[in-house]
Amino acid sequence: MSDAASHSHTHPHPGLDAAHSSQQGHHDHDHSEWRLLTALAAACGGLGLLGFAAAHALPQFPWASHALYFAAILAGAWDAAKDSWENLRARRPIDIHFLMLVVALGAMAIGAWGEAVLLLFLFSASGAMEGYAMDRTQSEISALFKSAPKIALRIDTEGHEAEVPVDELRLGDRVRVKPGALFPADGEVVAGRTSSDESMLTGESVPIDKGPGDAVLSGTLNLWGAVDFTVTQLPSESTLQKVIRLIQTAQKLRAPSERFTQKFGPGYTYGVIAAAGLLFLVWWLGFGVPAFSNTEETRSAFYRAMTLLVVASPCALVLSIPSSILAAIAWGARHGVLFRGGAAIERLARVTAVAFDKTGTLTTGELAVVGCESIPAGREREVLECAYALEANSQHPIARAIVAHAKNAALTLHEIDGFESLTGQGVKAEISPVDERAGLQREARKIKGAATLGRKTLFEGDADFHDWVDQFSPAPEATTEVWLRTEGLVGRILLLDEAREASRPVLRLLRELGLKTVMLTGDRRPAAEAVARKLGLSEVRAALSPEGKVAAIQTLRGEGHQIAMLGDGVNDAPSLAAADVGVAMGARGSDAALEQAELVLMHDKIENFLAALRLSRRAVAVIRQNLVISLGVVGAMVVATLLGVVPLWLGVAAHEGSTFLVVANSLRLLFGRHKEDPPPLLFCEWWRAASAT
Repeated sequence: MSDAASHSHTHPHPGLDAAHSSQQGHHDHDHSEWRLLTALAAACGGLGLLGFAAAHALPQFPWASHALYFAAILAGAWDAAKDSWENLRARRPIDIHFLMLVVALGAMAIGAWGEAVLLLFLFSASGAMEGYAMDRTQSEISALFKSAPKIALRIDTEGHEAEVPVDELRLGDRVRVKPGALFPADGEVVAGRTSSDESMLTGESVPIDKGPGDAVLSGTLNLWGAVDFTVTQLPSESTLQKVIRLIQTAQKLRAPSERFTQKFGPGYTYGVIAAAGLLFLVWWLGFGVPAFSNTEETRSAFYRAMTLLVVASPCALVLSIPSSILAAIAWGARHGVLFRGGAAIERLARVTAVAFDKTGTLTTGELAVVGCESIPAGREREVLECAYALEANSQHPIARAIVAHAKNAALTLHEIDGFESLTGQGVKAEISPVDERAGLQREARKIKGAATLGRKTLFEGDADFHDWVDQFSPAPEATTEVWLRTEGLVGRILLLDEAREASRPVLRLLRELGLKTVMLTGDRRPAAEAVARKLGLSEVRAALSPEGKVAAIQTLRGEGHQIAMLGDGVNDAPSLAAADVGVAMGARGSDAALEQAELVLMHDKIENFLAALRLSRRAVAVIRQNLVISLGVVGAMVVATLLGVVPLWLGVAAHEGSTFLVVANSLRLLFGRHKEDPPPLLFCEWWRAASAT
């Protein structure tokens, strides 16, 4: 079988370049396809029952039952014939559609009209079931594509409103969003207050209050107030578009086990056909079984070969993995858990240790400036203005805290030249002199020349710096400190970051699941240990550079662990890449972290990691169950067929039944809550939808 997506239909996954319109068109096609297949299956079953009744009620008119059976076969074979023709015309390998047609024609040739109808009815009904399952899975994902706004209300310099396509928005544009409208881009509120429904994007069910200074996300719904915001991310780089690209990538990247079945399927199909032909000759010529004539005591060699083709067809086996992976990806996408492909799901299920960055991961990431000191004393304002200039364009939690404090204090933002980021250590730049004509205080004009801001270790080679540092008292244990060095001035800024209250139960549950938890942070050990004690972490590795975090990951791997690493900053990107599964905090995570991560937690909810872990473990368990079902049924039915004890109708029922069980079992991942209670099966919901058609 060459097509792993379905044994009765082709369900192509959207590519990386798929636009919203093509995604929606694909979803509409799937939506109508399963309804058509349901109608064809119903027609096949109904006409087949009429043919069966005619065969018994009107035995003197065999043409009547044959005509009804033939009409039923046409309805049931329509989809298989269409797909087989497309495969032959495109010179693609044959698949299960072709096998079903061969078996149906063979059954008709030996007079088993009823069994041919039963085969095609079950095949069509199973196909409708799979189509419905894929439609539901795609609808979960398509809901995000529908959230992509098309029009924005841009405000010009004179305050006039103008509707423009979202793609025309540029950084710094002022956009107005009225109640009930979608935010067309990522930005920062500058006027007005409202609440935003972010559930479609992040899984957060509670509306989030928004006011001046708060961030808004593209595709989220403005509930009640009119607000103006400035665009901080181009629409093509917005949070929503990143989510869409992640989902598209995930649908294209197959899990290792799925790739195996994809390669295994075509060869297996040709092998089954060859085996059926060989065994036909063995039964006929070797054991003297009649070639085509069935008797009450003996089934013909041709009949047995047709039965073998049915029971050995690998559709349930090939469906067992992709159906589970796609259902898991869809559930995650609607609940703020974004996997970059099936491989991430399988690897996460094998994780035995979880490493956490501190700032923005175990803590809220919302640092607040709680103190500023300078040597010489009295120049704290200069320290803060230098830090403001250096951090104005950064999204690191420390930078956001400094910028927010500077704005609240109405500090002057100075221009800089030659900006350089010292990954994991700090930043430096030349601060331009202030123009006296601007009317600024003479004190502010002292700020000029080279300035460096970062961790204390950044200044280890500066002997003068250490002489100055000795004049500062030790920082409070739980605070984070950053140091500023410029001409004739040394300063220290103290910040405090609160631990995430949601982190404590997550860490406790991870330990109960048998996972080792460890904090890897570049922060000072006292601050890191204070957070660890509050959250119940047993192991802390502090004052780590990005290289140090990678080394810590390698050490854990040397201890025999499979590691997941959670982080959000540029300095976390190397360790995310080094871990078996990199996990990025999606709402505020840097582009570098998001690029390296295989799992993204939207809305920065660490409890989503626990949901992702449960989902991945359950997905792997479902895959194993599916493999046992599919291989078990195939093995048992092949042996029974070789012994000549299986009628064709029983082989058909076993084959389609195993396919149905595999699909229904996989779809439990989509409709489940991934807690202790088992989710409902899919069949009842499909039956209700089909009955209403």
